Amino acid sequence: MSDRIVKLNKLIKEHLGEIFQRELSLKPGMFLTIAKVDTSIDIRYTRVSISVYPYKDSDYAIKTLAKEIYVIQGALNKKLKMRPLPRLEFILDSTEEEADKIEKILTEI
Repeated sequence: MSDRIVKLNKLIKEHLGEIFQRELSLKPGMFLTIAKVDTSIDIRYTRVSISVYPYKDSDYAIKTLAKEIYVIQGALNKKLKMRPLPRLEFILDSTEEEADKIEKILTEI
């Protein structure tokens, strides 16, 4: 992966964090974390992995992000001074949930 893509991923992650705090309204007690940002080599697409606490609200979080995608995309486009602008795709990062399942299995053994 090129240095440009690495820097862009970091920049997008920082900007999305700010946008989520200002623009996104979630349920009280719900936390949304950007786990990973992965931009394609041609900079046309960016896949954003999010983790949600509590995990049971993950469907709600993904639906909220899908509903607000145009607001989020527009706010990000204003912050990024570049062309082409990457299109966002949000996916659920289930690493935490999988780690909890494995830990429960190991404690049972």
